[in-house]
Amino acid sequence: MPTIAAEDLLLKKAFVEGLDRERNQWRLLWRELADFYLPNRYMWLLTDKERAASRARNEYILDSTGTSAARTLAAGLMNGITSPSRPWFKLRIPGSYDQRNKRIREWLDEVERRLAIIFAESNFYNAMQILYLDLAVFGTAGILIYEDADSIIRCYNVALGEYYLANSARQTVDTFARKFTMPARAVMQQFPDESYWSDYLKNLKLKGGAALLEPVHLCHLVEPNEGKIVGSRFKFQELYWEANASTNNKLLGAAGFYEFPGIFPRWELSPGAAYGVSPGMDGLGDVIQLQQETKRKAQGLDKMVSPPLILPIELQNRPTALMPGGVTYVSGSSNVKAESVYNVNIPIQDLAMDIAAVQERIRNTFYNSLFNGVSNLSTVRSAKEIEVRQEERLVLLGGVLERVENEGIDPSITRTFNIAQRMGLMPDPPEELESAEVEIQYVSILSVAQRAVATIPTERLLQLTGQLAGVYPEATQIPNIPQLVRDYAIDIGVRATGINSEEEVAARLVAKQQQEATAQSLAAAESASKSATNLAQAEVGGGQNALQMLLGN
Repeated sequence: MPTIAAEDLLLKKAFVEGLDRERNQWRLLWRELADFYLPNRYMWLLTDKERAASRARNEYILDSTGTSAARTLAAGLMNGITSPSRPWFKLRIPGSYDQRNKRIREWLDEVERRLAIIFAESNFYNAMQILYLDLAVFGTAGILIYEDADSIIRCYNVALGEYYLANSARQTVDTFARKFTMPARAVMQQFPDESYWSDYLKNLKLKGGAALLEPVHLCHLVEPNEGKIVGSRFKFQELYWEANASTNNKLLGAAGFYEFPGIFPRWELSPGAAYGVSPGMDGLGDVIQLQQETKRKAQGLDKMVSPPLILPIELQNRPTALMPGGVTYVSGSSNVKAESVYNVNIPIQDLAMDIAAVQERIRNTFYNSLFNGVSNLSTVRSAKEIEVRQEERLVLLGGVLERVENEGIDPSITRTFNIAQRMGLMPDPPEELESAEVEIQYVSILSVAQRAVATIPTERLLQLTGQLAGVYPEATQIPNIPQLVRDYAIDIGVRATGINSEEEVAARLVAKQQQEATAQSLAAAESASKSATNLAQAEVGGGQNALQMLLGN
């Protein structure tokens, strides 16, 4: 087990405490988001006293529109970015080199196939579903990806409130830390070397029984490798220690990573911030207003149906008389009656309309119309109108989609590929790729739709050129048709194998020109032969007639 100097471990602990103080400015906001969107889930946003009391935190939601809208956005992102049921990424070599070389294309296809199998047979898609929900509500989400002997990779969702993040100089996450608890039994299984246990953990093992389920507070830190604890060949190091241990120089565990083991996409990032903002934050005011209006509407209806009453003293101790169908007998001379303390007449229709408007604002904040806009149309629309509406909405997700790909999907594919390659599960690349860089190209529904928006100028240019061709023929010489068609095919997601390379197109054009030239030569030869035959067989009569025939008269 790698060791650490006591002063170095003290610095690590102080660093984690600093991350905790920096994150505290977000804690109250995250707590409110959890209360109004996802109750009974984020225990690490509770205080220690609330966790000990197992407090149920679902008293804030009376109308579930906010939660439903967040889940719709998460499901739409899951299906649109990393759908388990269709291909969503391709590998390529920059330029068209992979299109010209069959061996490279076959290698890329095989790597894609194996990566798809790894993702499908691991828990990657289950983890991504939770990640998208966290991203929609909190603006920050995370997954740790570890090597696994059974499924190659194993993904672990980290809960908001238990972890801390820090950015590198490039504003990408390069440091992850968390404070969390595990049952003593699980800690003993994960870190079996007892020489690095605290006295508290050793005593729990001696007691056995229920003591093995006692919580143990741990600290976990993943950061750039300093070269003091794990080998310098690793870019990142991972450290575990007991948070409440009295000794200052013991680590429960340490490991090295060749690449950062976590993915932490942010929805939208402010300059210098490690945590993102989200649609959930944008819609929080509307969600709170919705709960308040729903509560007031229910109170008003309750008072209208069962108003507070002023009753004569004679009706005291006769509660059944006021129930539906109850009968109260009074003397004929008594003027006994029940009256309302005040009249309640709430504008139900106006209140319902305002609630509906708030619900619609919440759904729009979570881009629900992008994913279920067709099913929610009140009238039949043309396909063109629906297409235009989709393109308009996709523009709003452009920056978010790029950030999710850069901060989440790119590193997850890279991490999975490297793990599989180190395990010897990837085919050997062709010699031509020894120094080439492999790029990730996304072919998911949203990615293709985003790129398809770029085809609109091409369509308009070609349409305008066709309209001008009749009055201004030179207009047809302006567009670079071959390049426009090639770019158009790429933008709408046509696979590389479905596009002929420039060399193939040039060779086909040369072959076609040669065929046309040969056909023209044959036609000319045939025409000349026929003319000679006709001339030989003609009865011209000699003299002037023969001269006229030769002259074509």
